[in-house]
Amino acid sequence: MLVKSLLAATALLASTSHALYFYLDGTSPKCFYEELPKDTLVVGTYKAEAYNTNTNSYYTTTDLAIQITVDETFDNDHRVVSQTSTSSDKASKFTFSAADSGLHRLCFTPSGPGAISLQGWFSGHDSAKGGVKLMLDMAIGESSKIESDDKGKIDSIVQKVRELNGRLADIRREQVFQREREAEFRDQSESTNSKIVRWTLIQLAVLGVTCAWQLSHLRSFFIKQKLT
Repeated sequence: MLVKSLLAATALLASTSHALYFYLDGTSPKCFYEELPKDTLVVGTYKAEAYNTNTNSYYTTTDLAIQITVDETFDNDHRVVSQTSTSSDKASKFTFSAADSGLHRLCFTPSGPGAISLQGWFSGHDSAKGGVKLMLDMAIGESSKIESDDKGKIDSIVQKVRELNGRLADIRREQVFQREREAEFRDQSESTNSKIVRWTLIQLAVLGVTCAWQLSHLRSFFIKQKLT
């Protein structure tokens, strides 16, 4: 009951601040509700840490996984988000847009070897500490905050697009240069071919005239020698 009361109070605070943390014991999902208008964009970032009984502190471990589900309670619990991510030093993110106005249920469930070991720990200890500590920050319909969080990614994408545009421009210039070279080579080849054909025709004409002259000369020679 104490955990549920703390969770309910924290969920109420989340509707105003949209930033909270709560504890999971690995035995059941923890849920809270959010009333969302239609077409509202929701971006949530979260980070899970497991409790270390030796150091009495929380730490990140890849043995711990968190499943996030978002259901539309007004539409027979239609599920709009279902994703699982392992714990890491970097915060994970989930995003969805409300398809219709109404109450949405957001649930977080720990799983994996890390979560299984926590069930035994909670069996004989106070649930106010230990287990899994989940830190959650949500931006609901706040485009300025969302844009601020993703500004670095957008700048990186813009830079990559600029680099790609520069490479495309270089490729286009190279293609234009190659086309100009090909046109120049084609003109030279056509000019050379026409010269070769003209010179061949001239040679054939000279050879024809030479052969005719030689035949005429030989005929005159044979006539003179009275050999015909």
